[in-house]
Amino acid sequence: MTQEQRPAEQPRTHVQGADYAQVDADYLQQRQLRRGAAGWLLLAGLGVSYVISGDFAGWNFGIAEGGWGGLLIATVLMGTMYLFMVLGLAELASALPTAGAGYGFARRALGPLGGFATGTAILIEYAIAPAAIAVFIGGYIEALGLFGVTNAWPVYLVCHLVFVGIHLWGVGEALRVMFVITGVAVAALAVFVIGMVPKFEVANLLDIAPTDAVGASAFLPYGYMGVLGAFVFGIWFFLAIEGVPLAAEEARDPKRDMPRGIIAGMAVLLVTAFAMLLLAPGGAGAAVLADSTNPLPAALRAAYGGETILADIVNYVGLAGLVASFFSIIFAYSRQLFALSRAGYLPRWLSVTGRRKTPYMALIVPGTIGFVLAAVVANGDQLINIAVFGATVSYALMMVSHIVLRRREPDLERPYRTPGGTLTTGIALVLALCAVVATFSVDMLGAGIAAAILLAFLAYFWFYSRHRLVANAPEEEFALLEQAESQLN
Repeated sequence: MTQEQRPAEQPRTHVQGADYAQVDADYLQQRQLRRGAAGWLLLAGLGVSYVISGDFAGWNFGIAEGGWGGLLIATVLMGTMYLFMVLGLAELASALPTAGAGYGFARRALGPLGGFATGTAILIEYAIAPAAIAVFIGGYIEALGLFGVTNAWPVYLVCHLVFVGIHLWGVGEALRVMFVITGVAVAALAVFVIGMVPKFEVANLLDIAPTDAVGASAFLPYGYMGVLGAFVFGIWFFLAIEGVPLAAEEARDPKRDMPRGIIAGMAVLLVTAFAMLLLAPGGAGAAVLADSTNPLPAALRAAYGGETILADIVNYVGLAGLVASFFSIIFAYSRQLFALSRAGYLPRWLSVTGRRKTPYMALIVPGTIGFVLAAVVANGDQLINIAVFGATVSYALMMVSHIVLRRREPDLERPYRTPGGTLTTGIALVLALCAVVATFSVDMLGAGIAAAILLAFLAYFWFYSRHRLVANAPEEEFALLEQAESQLN
């Protein structure tokens, strides 16, 4: 008798439109993560690592959408959204510290359908983002002329094989490798800043000629709508910081360390984002960077009038920034898939962990999909847009979850409380909804494909998996106990 069959033969209970069964101890024993592997400093490093590739490539496509002024406005608004969202997530992660993170928060607040929709949107984000980053890694390697690469698909393959392999080795080892790579990437950004400060000129920021779009000017060369189009790429400076709570079950003291880690990571990212946004186009000219797949080395070469040792340093070492995000988002997608599978929303075999307590199938399956997408699509900005669609849908649902839990469960233990409460997360919610709209304005096809994938997952839940959920998976157990208590009261 298999583990997949046992839960189906046990008595089921119908709760909130879904059917639950208790599973035996062996089921959960085969789905355990390594506890106590990360303190708050490693969690902060994880947050920075998730995102730091966004400083090296991707954000600059926002210049092609809105000019420098449009991207500046978009980055300020999206930075505000992320800061306020992080403050909300710090509270949720301290109150509900499980590997499901966003799915677990929404499950408690919005029921099984809301939880699955949130978790699936996050999974779309984290499965697609590494494919986009792999494309940028290929662009940096081609720019350096390394290994004689003229077609980047072998780079995508090597990246997936090596870095998925390290995660299979073990979470503690993986997080430490990630921390070192992230440190190298931050050093590369510091070198870039030092090199660009002497070359900065305000006129360079506004060197794109205004078009005939409504509201066009030297500051907004593509008009008002260009600001909306730039939202997607302003997000790239911060995309995936919300993944820190996915490490909750592997943290030493999640109730204390989660808020400290995610807020510290966000503070670092705000500094690096605005340093890149100001200095790269300010030294090289905004027009130079609008379509570059390796914008920081390109900015240095443009600013210094050709090849320079600084550009080579940033180009070589800058690969560490792309690798850091690629490497850490592998961790994120595996933990989100692990949690959804363990609870029965997705096939349960995806959550089985190996001898080293790593969810090996949850690492391998999305990694394979990411490689195929990178090799077939090979379009970084289109992949960014698909990832951002998933991300912003999940942000909206998580902020709704914070607001609902504040009002419905005021007595829930909250070791950390969001400054400003629901006003803070309400502002983040409005900005997230605007960002969802922006993905359609940038690439209707890509956003439409992402929406169709989300709907397909929801159909799978509605017609199949909601009848096969696991009652004693941690996220479900928290929510079901709360519901039972509220009914008794």
